[in-house]
Amino acid sequence: QVQLSESGGDFVQVGGSLRLSCTATGRIFKIDDMGWYRQSPGKGREMVATITRDDSTTYADSVKGRFTISRDYAKNTMYLQMNRLKPEDTATYFCNADIDAYYINDETGLPRSHGRTNYWGQGTQVTVSP
Repeated sequence: QVQLSESGGDFVQVGGSLRLSCTATGRIFKIDDMGWYRQSPGKGREMVATITRDDSTTYADSVKGRFTISRDYAKNTMYLQMNRLKPEDTATYFCNADIDAYYINDETGLPRSHGRTNYWGQGTQVTVSP
């Protein structure tokens, strides 16, 4: 029962900053690629930023230079630092991750992967007022 949980969404004025967090819990062997996506009313989900296990990052053109994605491997947590926020950034932000769940091998006592699965968080609301 691996789960992702986002936090940090809030109301903020134009030009303000927020830091979103996404924490994975459960029987996690390792977390591979992760990303932040957002959805506004009447729009589908769009990629905001992604980060691989080797820390390679990508950003949507609309947030490039303003948002920074990062991760803490020890805490199974991903962050999105959002600066110079604009009204168009208003959306529900979702955490996404490819995660290998694990089991303990009875013979060796070592953790083994059950295979990679893609997970989504429940979303956190970011509202930027003019």
